Amino acid sequence: MNQDGKDPADWEDRVTAAWATLDDYPEERAAEFRAVIDALVAELPEGSPLGPFERACAWDSTGHSDRAVPLYQEALALGLSEVSGYQGRRAKIQLSSSLRNTGRAEEGVKLLTPELDGPSDELDDAVRAVLALCLSSLGRDREGLALVLGALAPHLPRYQRSMANYARALTDPQG
Repeated sequence: MNQDGKDPADWEDRVTAAWATLDDYPEERAAEFRAVIDALVAELPEGSPLGPFERACAWDSTGHSDRAVPLYQEALALGLSEVSGYQGRRAKIQLSSSLRNTGRAEEGVKLLTPELDGPSDELDDAVRAVLALCLSSLGRDREGLALVLGALAPHLPRYQRSMANYARALTDPQG
């Protein structure tokens, strides 16, 4: 229980349940889904970075990257990464994708590149995939392809070593 007597796990469960219904809302009812998320966010304490994060996700998932960008930025500025390193990393991935979608791919590259050297988790491949898209939007397709091949290589049943070497050779011909 937190200081207001509410169980944060219950809130997280309800948020997860709400997200599980996203596909039940066709495009013309997207505002209804965002209202569900807004109602959950209204339960959070003032200044919680989870609020703008969830709202950003809702705008982003309903096709409005332009509305999501400032909310992701707000969530990160409010310390989302300190509250939850995992959600902070998700916010950086999703913000980078939204930046790319709004013509600001260079900002996405700057935001995600440090994540390549950060602690490893299940989001590593998503970091590389979005970073590759940002690089491609900037005409840096070889670098993007190298990231994607490098991310794919460990998942292959065979040829892992070869694909990893090919990925390195795309950006380092001497390697």
